[in-house]
Parts: sequence; structure tokens; C-alpha cells
Amino acid sequence: MEGDYIKIKESLLPLSWLYGAAVGIRNFCFDVGLLKSQAFDVPVIAVGNITVGGTGKTPHVEYLVKMLREKFHVAVLSRGYKRKTSGYLLATNNSTMNDIGDEPMQMKSKFPDISVAVDKKRVRGIQRLTDNDEQLDVVLLDDAFQHRYVKPGINILLVDYHRLIIYDKLLPAGRLRESMKGKNRADIVIVTKCPKSLKPMEFRLITKAMNLYPYQHLFFTTLHYADLRPIFAQASNIALNDLKGRHVLLLTGIASPRQMQEDLAPYASNITPLTFADHHDFSQRDVQRINDAFAQMTAEGKLIVTTEKDATRLQLAEGLSDEVRRHLYALPVDIQFMQEEQAQRFNDIITGYVQKNSRNSILVTGKEEHRPRTDKRATSKPHTITFK
Repeated sequence: MEGDYIKIKESLLPLSWLYGAAVGIRNFCFDVGLLKSQAFDVPVIAVGNITVGGTGKTPHVEYLVKMLREKFHVAVLSRGYKRKTSGYLLATNNSTMNDIGDEPMQMKSKFPDISVAVDKKRVRGIQRLTDNDEQLDVVLLDDAFQHRYVKPGINILLVDYHRLIIYDKLLPAGRLRESMKGKNRADIVIVTKCPKSLKPMEFRLITKAMNLYPYQHLFFTTLHYADLRPIFAQASNIALNDLKGRHVLLLTGIASPRQMQEDLAPYASNITPLTFADHHDFSQRDVQRINDAFAQMTAEGKLIVTTEKDATRLQLAEGLSDEVRRHLYALPVDIQFMQEEQAQRFNDIITGYVQKNSRNSILVTGKEEHRPRTDKRATSKPHTITFK
């Protein structure tokens, strides 16, 4: 079976070359100025990836929000994938998942004091945000590493530890949406979803293999789960350690559900996965599957665990049984840097950039100066960053 899988992948390589050529031409047009990237007089930080599948974009954007919102007026701009609206839309406290999409809805619910907007055209979205709010200090672009019509002040590339881009291939033979050379546009590269047991030797090996430029910063993060919170019921949160002895129905509609199941395994040995596609809209048939699957579980203390993103869609799903609604819990997730000094260094880079370039700061500089690196340094030969 494995041999057949490898043969299929190899047979797709010619298509990958064609795809890579098309993407390469597009990037070349941006590099030489045939296609224009627009800079703004407000700090813009882009977070994204160059692979298909989840790399933890939302938890990392939320980390930035938590870090910046105490001192700055923050806005998050997203495409609003699978929303039922179009054009530019600024979220309000009355917005729904259908209005703005599941991930923006998740962020607006968790951080009601920040501005959350959606627009497929990011240039227009930033313009609308800045025109309508003179106090805006920084715009965070969610899933925008490849959206090159915007020239961000800091470009953050996320790389999944379990699917490192250095060992991957272009679509359709692999999961890369563009050549690995795309990582050279990043000011910061974060290896995400690292196991907490990662050893110093592995840090060094990955650092060497990534082969970054001198102007690039490399960080490592891991996922951290908080207490489960009820979605519908008026009930207390449940600690992860209290999952022992319970039968858990793990309900997910995300790109990489296997990671979540592996992370929950030490807490709940009896897990039944019920998996849907990423950003899945739950139909009446899907709701019935959920009701039936939970009803068939006979263990006492049974529970349904889902993601925060799925929770925004399940809240709009009609037909969930009363029993399901009483036992449906969301599992909050955030990120932690693998070493304390890494977190401080990352925070200093981000806050220093925003402080220096905010429209409301006396330290505001010109557009060309607010880049964290210069064009001259960007053309330096790659070298291996020493991980500290």
C-alpha cells in the first residue's frame, strides 16, 4: 500500500512542476513590480502559511491580539472564508458566523473590544479600517502570507512541525502552495505544534534545515489547551484531568483533527472521532449523525468535545438534541513558545515595530523605514540561524 501511495505521488510530479511554474511567474511579477504591493502608514502584520491544511493560524493571531490589545487599538482583517456575505464588512456584537465566517466570529466573540473585519480584497479592507478609525494602531492580517497585494511591515510564516516545508513538495504531489523559496519573504518563521518533549538537538537540526537568512527570526511554539467550556448549557468548565474515565465524542470540522485527538489521548483513553471537512457547514443530516452517535454511547459521564471554531457553526445548527446540547463542550487552544526567552524576544520584535510605526506615536517614520529588514539585507546569501 505504501509503495502504491509513493507511485501515485511520483506520477503527480509533472503537474506539480506546471503548478510551480504558474505560481513562480506570479511571484516574479510581484518581485519585479509588474504586480504592485501596497504599503500603508499603519503597522500591518501578516500571519499565514504556504501549505494546504492547518498550521495554527488562528491561535497565533489570537496570541498577537492578547499581547497588543493592552497598549494598542488592534484590528484583525480576514477573508471571512465561507461567509454568506460579500465585500467589506465590519463585525459588530450582533454579527453571526454566516455574516463574517467562523474564525472571525471566534475572535470577535473572544475579544469584543477589538475591530474585526472581513474582505477578500485585503487592500480595500485595510483602507476601510484606517479611514474609519483614526485611532487604529495595528492591523493583523489573518491567513495572508500569499496575499502579496499588501506589503506588510512584518510577515509571519507558520510551519507545521509535523509537515515541515523543507521535506514537502508542491501541489498536487505534496501540500505546498508555492515553492519553498516563498519562505524567504518571511521576517519571522514559527515552527508550530511542536511536541512539548522537543529536545535541544532537534531545535538545532530544524534550525539548520530551515536554512534561513540573517534578517529572519526563527521561533518554536506548542499548543496549550485550557479547560473545556459549555457551549449551550449553564454549567461549569471541565478541566482536562477530569476527562479520565469519560467516553468522549470528538467532533471536529478542521484541517488537522488527528493532532487534537493525539493531544487529548493522555486525558481521555476512550475517544470516538466524528470528523468533517474544514469549515464544514453542518446540515440536517450531519446534525442527525451527531445526535445518533452520541445516543449510541452508553458510558456514564459521556461528553462531546469540539473546537472553538466548530462551536461557532454548531451554535447555528438546528436540530441538535437536548442531550447533545447539555453535553457539548468547546476546547479552547492557545500557543506557548517553547522557551521563555523566545516569547520575550518575539514580543519585543512585535511591540517595538508597532510602537515605532503607529500613526498615533511620535516615533512614526516613513514607509520605507518601517520594514524590519532592508532590501540590501534581503539579498544576502542564506545562512543558518543560531537558535538561542
